[in-house]
Amino acid sequence: MKIVLPGGTGQVGTVLRRALTAAGHEVVVLSRRPTGHGEILWDGRTPGPWTQAVDGSDVVVNLAGRSVSCRYTPDNLRAMMDSRVDSARVVGRAIAAAARPPRVWLQMSTATVYAHRFDAPNDEATGMTGGAEPGVPDYWRHSVDIATAWEREQENADTPRTRKVALRAAMVMSPDRGGVFDVLSRLTRLGLGGPVAGGRQYVSWIHDDDFVRAVGFLVDRDDLAGPVNLSAPAPLPHRAFMRALRGAWGVPVGLPATKWMAGLGAFALRSDTELLLKSRRVVPGRLLDAGFAFDRPEWPQAAADLVRRARSR
Repeated sequence: MKIVLPGGTGQVGTVLRRALTAAGHEVVVLSRRPTGHGEILWDGRTPGPWTQAVDGSDVVVNLAGRSVSCRYTPDNLRAMMDSRVDSARVVGRAIAAAARPPRVWLQMSTATVYAHRFDAPNDEATGMTGGAEPGVPDYWRHSVDIATAWEREQENADTPRTRKVALRAAMVMSPDRGGVFDVLSRLTRLGLGGPVAGGRQYVSWIHDDDFVRAVGFLVDRDDLAGPVNLSAPAPLPHRAFMRALRGAWGVPVGLPATKWMAGLGAFALRSDTELLLKSRRVVPGRLLDAGFAFDRPEWPQAAADLVRRARSR
């Protein structure tokens, strides 16, 4: 197949490109800074020569969007919103204008669209959309607004010959440098991998191999459209998540952090505490109902595999 990856140079794009290329597919990456074979220039906002790659392709997986690992300043929040909505809009227009449009358009979204909660998991059918939860910072609503606007842009695109799926992805765990697993592993190995703010908040995640397999599953399943949660079926509290990661690395202890300490750490890392403190209890209802089987459904086993691969690097 010919697969186009707008915004495919980030961590998730690297994971997908590597796996799809190894499987023998033709992969074209749309990038603001193309550097080599198989990469084409685009700006994520306007049509251009890159649309020729979409016309005649089999699959488009749009991953474009400014990283959420940043300080939530007004400028950064605007950039996060615009980069997602603008790229989804222009990809939709390219597909609509194609003489031979792709049969499926997978649009990256985020599990952050769901509410901060501890009482029950969020699946696609019964999950609660966030933004109005009591007792959380008002600015957390921005992440939900970005996610809903992102999905709405794809939903409203006039692409009748192309099936559309919104990938509500949890944190994709891979041993690649700079990814979330790499960051958490460095903290763990420094002895800083303890629970944050008590550690009750749930962590939703997905092993990179299962992420790739789920994407392939959704490409093949013509009966699946709309939002689909890409997350392992066993989210777990942050305290247990970090305990398993410490065990995988062989680190006996990890210093706990209070909420204000997490704020200082996030400031130093130029990130935001929402990424640590929001309880993302997300489960893959539609994938499981459709018969998808996870190779790495439990975090301790997934962490052990990721650590083994990280060490081999």
